[in-house]
Amino acid sequence: MLPILALLIYGIWPLPNTDFTISVDSEKMAYKAAYMQQEALLPSTQKLPNIVVILADDLSRQDVSRYGGEHVQTPHIDAIGANGVTFTEAYAASPICAPSRAGLITGRYPQRFGFEINLHERYPRNRLEYFVFSYLLDTGNWKVAALQNWEVPSVAEMQKQGLPPSEFTLAEYLKPLGYQTAAIGKWHLGFNESAIPNNRGFDYHYGFYEAFSLYAPEDASNIVNQHLTDFSDPHIWKKGRMGTCAIVRNGEPVQEETYLTNRFAAEAKEWITAHQEDPFFIYIPFSAPHTPFQVTKDYYDQFDQVRSPEKRIYYAMIKALDDAVGSIMEHLKALNLEENTLVFFMSDNGGAEYTLAADNSPLKGGKFSNFEGGINVPFMMQWKGVLPEGVECNDPVSSLDIFATVAALTGVGVPTDRTYDGVDLLPYFLTDSLMGKRPHETLYWRSKYHKAIREGDWKLIRDDMSQKTVLYNLKEDKYEQVDQSAAFPEVVAQLSLNIKEWESTLMDPAWPRVMDYEILEGRDTFYFPL
Repeated sequence: MLPILALLIYGIWPLPNTDFTISVDSEKMAYKAAYMQQEALLPSTQKLPNIVVILADDLSRQDVSRYGGEHVQTPHIDAIGANGVTFTEAYAASPICAPSRAGLITGRYPQRFGFEINLHERYPRNRLEYFVFSYLLDTGNWKVAALQNWEVPSVAEMQKQGLPPSEFTLAEYLKPLGYQTAAIGKWHLGFNESAIPNNRGFDYHYGFYEAFSLYAPEDASNIVNQHLTDFSDPHIWKKGRMGTCAIVRNGEPVQEETYLTNRFAAEAKEWITAHQEDPFFIYIPFSAPHTPFQVTKDYYDQFDQVRSPEKRIYYAMIKALDDAVGSIMEHLKALNLEENTLVFFMSDNGGAEYTLAADNSPLKGGKFSNFEGGINVPFMMQWKGVLPEGVECNDPVSSLDIFATVAALTGVGVPTDRTYDGVDLLPYFLTDSLMGKRPHETLYWRSKYHKAIREGDWKLIRDDMSQKTVLYNLKEDKYEQVDQSAAFPEVVAQLSLNIKEWESTLMDPAWPRVMDYEILEGRDTFYFPL
């Protein structure tokens, strides 16, 4: 049965001829004209599949019960994997929010277009500010980075940070094929006009542009708030819903009283209902369980046995997220859309352990590191009636594969003047020749000086700031407890060379960092640029 389904999928939706090269000077208008011509190549008698991409924010693998997490039961998220494929070796493109999202939405390593540092609206203005933040304030593990030559980016330069106009989102590729498109949730890919969702292929956007926003007004009667001792937390509460943290609908600020996780789910369901007759692509990047820690009292009360206030509210936020995901999936079923909808669920990076709530163990490290706890994330894929159910894939895959899978399935043509880094995942579960084979032999990461490579079962992390290099065999040591660099210098040399060769294809970071986050792992200290 599966080979027949594979033949149907890859026969009905063939990849159109993409052998066209357009000058970079022509930029988007020429590309879009070429895509519009491709619509005629698609069969008019076959309805294109709907695409749903659900992204959690800072959700650890151990926060999901399908991966063995015991603190919160997540039956609705688990069901996506139970109804399709659960990836146990899935990797985000970066261990921090914005670059990770840039990789997912473009299908390219974000370092290829300079997007490897989080976005910033504030830098130390002078040496005095740097001195105060470095020596007079307790910033914990957050260390202010010295700017090169003390050149502070101008306001105009800071506003340009984000997804550059030269890159294309998955929505921009799907639009010419007749897809209706929506982004509902946290954007975090840029605040300027050229970067916001409505100008990047999305017909509809509801959410916020920043890395965070209040889930509800802080003084709402049914909301529980938990402030943290972490250095970054007061800044998040202070911004509230001002500026780039405002809730907007198609660029216009709106007053929102509903708890945001619930509102995102409701917006998604309303939009799907309105576009159920058309092929649609909906990207739903939830902000949960990222800070600020807020949740409705009914969820908070479900975890009264948890003594840690940080963990209690964190678990309650995950439970609310699971219910929100479940309501979207149930809505697809109620509209009889399940069998024509490919659904992806993923987290943008590992849990943020600095909150004292997230715990990525037994994986090592977390957000802000290329240890497994920072980049090995929950990832599931469902397509009822097409993908086999209950499959577990134990080979490395990447968030970059979402783009490649959708592009191959729908017949999207991509320009030949750039490299795409993902792999079409569907054949690995639908065709005999690829079943059981690895989609990726090698995966790379770079955040300025903090770099990593996984090649086969070997994993090398190199921190040029702390001048430390560690090597692990993930087949024997998934939890990265034993550094093998001294025992296998030839592996270190080869993987270091491979990183260097990969870096030769990248551009430098497009904007400077503000902070260096100090990572303490046993007796070792590593750093990560932010």
